[in-house]
Amino acid sequence: MDSAFGSFRSTFFAAHSLLISCFFFTSFASIHVYHREPFIDVGNSYLLSGGSEGIVASLPAAASPSNPNSIHNGRAYIRFENITFWRTRTAAKRGTGPVHVIIFEAADRDNIGGSAYGGQRAICCTADLAKIEGCKQGEILRRPSATDINWPVILDVRFKGKSKTANLDSKGVTIRKTGMYNLIFVACDPNLKDMFMSGKTIWKNPDGYLPGRMAPLKKFYVFMTLAYVCLSIIWFLQYWRFWNDVLQLQHCITAVIALGLFEMFLWYLEYVNFNNTGMRPVGITTLVVTVGAIRKAISRLLILCVSMGYGVVRPTLGGLTSKVLLLGFTYFLASELLNITEYVGTINDVSGRARLLLVLPDAFLDAFLILWIFTSLSRTLEQLQAKRSSVKLDIYRKFSNALAVTVISSVVWIGYEVRQCNMKQVPNGNLLSCNIHLPICYVLESPMLLHLLLQVYFKATDPFNERWQSAWIITAFWDILAFGLLCVICYLWAPSQSSQRYAYSEEVGEESDDEEAQSLTKGKHEGQGGELSMVKQEKNVGRDAHLDVDNESEEEEEDKRE
Repeated sequence: MDSAFGSFRSTFFAAHSLLISCFFFTSFASIHVYHREPFIDVGNSYLLSGGSEGIVASLPAAASPSNPNSIHNGRAYIRFENITFWRTRTAAKRGTGPVHVIIFEAADRDNIGGSAYGGQRAICCTADLAKIEGCKQGEILRRPSATDINWPVILDVRFKGKSKTANLDSKGVTIRKTGMYNLIFVACDPNLKDMFMSGKTIWKNPDGYLPGRMAPLKKFYVFMTLAYVCLSIIWFLQYWRFWNDVLQLQHCITAVIALGLFEMFLWYLEYVNFNNTGMRPVGITTLVVTVGAIRKAISRLLILCVSMGYGVVRPTLGGLTSKVLLLGFTYFLASELLNITEYVGTINDVSGRARLLLVLPDAFLDAFLILWIFTSLSRTLEQLQAKRSSVKLDIYRKFSNALAVTVISSVVWIGYEVRQCNMKQVPNGNLLSCNIHLPICYVLESPMLLHLLLQVYFKATDPFNERWQSAWIITAFWDILAFGLLCVICYLWAPSQSSQRYAYSEEVGEESDDEEAQSLTKGKHEGQGGELSMVKQEKNVGRDAHLDVDNESEEEEEDKRE
């Protein structure tokens, strides 16, 4: 197993070296940076998306903050800095109309643009829309919001004379209502088709630059870090106390606990830095998601090895070692690529279609893992029943129950996520607003698999994320569920002075039940050597008694012959 692990480690570092180069770059999240971004043709307009984030309304005390320069001053806004538009030389000679900067809440998206006689929806006012809506042809069609007549906000930027550039003055738009806000730059003049833009926008919440859907996770990872610290203290006390009797399996559990603690702490630091600076360094985020991918891969391999009986029923995995490590490495790569796409360099609150292509490999690997886990666990239980090893059988039955609870909880949570879909809140009446996570339990039924894959597709095509305030719960649930299962494993396989005694011994039937009266996690305070000697003495006594009976029967037969 050591040689296989060595080859796995070398392959891991070779593959992961491709990701190290990104540590030298920095991405911006709540500070959206645009560098010569081109406008694209959308309907009868040319459009550039400036971003989308959930923002909490400014606090009432923010009107006169005690420290206006502090990021925790209670103000929420979208601020423009160094926004510059470039038009072509031909467009400058002909003269063009203005560029429109539009900020709107997702709930007010229908207040921008319109459709004449049920035709294609247009952002800019057409001749037909001018007759119906009373708008001015060639300008943005805007209807006031039902909650605030000043929204959506439209700022016009005009080119002066034959100048090729136009600048938007540095200004901020205060956010007074909590919602999912979108920023788009629109040009209705056909002469501006080849225009591009540079600059940056700063999106701020009352307590910092952290986007609205991520803000609750900062506090969540504080509690998760404390939970892992408590688990680590309890585990490492037992680990240090019974160091000489620790199993190889318990070393793996220790590694998972350490990685989990490290990951939760790194996530907290990453969110604190993000909240204070508005920037998300690629190197730090990549480190966090890499630790998380390693932890997930090792956790799944740990459950698989436990299900196979490694360290308790069988001393090694035999010829399966290389296959298990290969599966773990493949899962690590799939999880790493998915997490990098989802977290590294993330700017908006809306996921793209590219995520779908990376979710599928991760989902199918999870499906294969759960199938292998339950198959191996079933075989281990049958083996323990055949050997009548009552103590180990009881432990594995408890482990089976814990896995069953995990699966049921996952299915129930999926049902909750599916229920969050509401056709009335999605454009075109499509069921697109589900934020579905694919756990390993979906392989239980093929219809469930198909259904969840469809939900992943719906998520990838959802243009708005209106349930952003509860999005953090989905991430938190899976972390809590994984932590709970880890606690069960730690309880069942906690280090004790009797661990080695039961690890590699071969049971001899019902007579071994007395010897296994002590569980793997609760041993007597007596020395192991003394217990083993007593067992040997009992076996020797039984052997001597058996020999005496044989001798007596032989003597009786000889007397009869005589």
